[in-house]
Amino acid sequence: MKAQRLGRYGSMCPLPDHVTPVRLQDLAAQFRFRPGSAGCGVLPPAPLLLRPVAVPRRRCRSPGPAAMHPRRPDGFDGLSYRGGGRDEPGAARSFSASSELSHWVSSPPDIPGSRNLHWGDKTPQAGPGAAPTPLGLNEEPCFAGAGSSAEQLNRFAGFGIGLASLFTENVLAHPCIVLRRQCQVNYHARNYHLTPFTIVNIMYSINKAQGPRALWKGMGSTFIVQGITLGTEGIISEFTPLPRELSHKWSLKQIGGHLLLKGLSYVVAMPFYSASLIETVQSEIIRDNPGILDCVKEGIGRVVGMGVPHSKRLLPLVVLTFPTVLHGVLHYIISSVIQKFVLFVLKRENSHSLPTETSNSVQSMLDAYFPELIASFAASLCADVMLYPLETVLHRLHIQGTRTIIDNTDLGYEVLPINTQYEGMRDCINSIKREEGMLGFYKGFGAVVVQYTLHVAVLQLTKIIYSTLLQNVA
Repeated sequence: MKAQRLGRYGSMCPLPDHVTPVRLQDLAAQFRFRPGSAGCGVLPPAPLLLRPVAVPRRRCRSPGPAAMHPRRPDGFDGLSYRGGGRDEPGAARSFSASSELSHWVSSPPDIPGSRNLHWGDKTPQAGPGAAPTPLGLNEEPCFAGAGSSAEQLNRFAGFGIGLASLFTENVLAHPCIVLRRQCQVNYHARNYHLTPFTIVNIMYSINKAQGPRALWKGMGSTFIVQGITLGTEGIISEFTPLPRELSHKWSLKQIGGHLLLKGLSYVVAMPFYSASLIETVQSEIIRDNPGILDCVKEGIGRVVGMGVPHSKRLLPLVVLTFPTVLHGVLHYIISSVIQKFVLFVLKRENSHSLPTETSNSVQSMLDAYFPELIASFAASLCADVMLYPLETVLHRLHIQGTRTIIDNTDLGYEVLPINTQYEGMRDCINSIKREEGMLGFYKGFGAVVVQYTLHVAVLQLTKIIYSTLLQNVA
């Protein structure tokens, strides 16, 4: 016999097949209320059968579309809904216990999809620990801009100081480098030019006889050699485990690999260094207008044995490898050690110096930039002075057999050929010591004095300009 239900007018009609009959007492037991309580009304007789959906839920919010099911969920115990057999995270909803209808009214849940929330997320509450509201598209954070202009000027001035130092070292001092190399390879010279006074005199004579170009020749090739050296060093360090830079926690293995990398880069740049040396010391009287890449072309020709014909006294590159690598590595080691030591001393003095009334932000900014420049200047000066004899030997070996004609450094208006016949590094050292004396290793040393004096003057002038700009801004 099919279950019966009350019709609209009290008539009995059979229940559909998809509706399961539930006794009202069982339903009351599930919702845990007693018949006849306030707000519940009087229960109908026990034999009466109703659908579960016939009992009103008094504005209970459904947790979602999935919860509206004709059957009673298994996990529903009358107080909260735990999700039952459906594994939906965050589906639990607790009923409020503070109101009169605590068993009937649940707290309003967060609707998934509203306010860009996902299922199980809660609405962020404003409180002392709440995260700040993110800025909009047209909003910008407000920073203290009191010292922004001074900081920008400080960075720009620091870049300008470094650029001025680089310009002085490679461009403004190039005439000193030209005359210094000409004096080193001139074994005929009676005047050694050990002081800056004779150097200035001979520079004026050469400039008067041949024009300003005579003191600026070969400058482009020196930049090409530096670029080749740095590029080779970077390429080798990328494809080998040799470190390009040393960390603070260095080891002997790292130092050895780093020095090996430097030596390999000097070997690769060696033929181009020879071509650059020839362009630097060759007289402007017989010198044609060279191209920018002639240094590269002659360097490659030196390696493959083609190009400009040379004499039989030309030394092979194998003989030049050891003095070239020795000079380059020693110059790097000495300059690095001196630079670290001077920088350490200067920073230690600045840290121990107590602030006085006259000290200001300008002086602190100067102390931040100039110690590194002073350390680099002192390192280059010490390395050039200590390795000047070895550099003289190296240049004479590189220039031998290249049929190069140089200026007469005694008069300034004549030319001289280079006809040396050294067999190697040891023979060159013995020949210079025997024929020219110990001072023969220091020919043209006055050019070094002029070069670094000019460098100091430019640094001091840059410092004055920098201090003036910062004081005006402050």
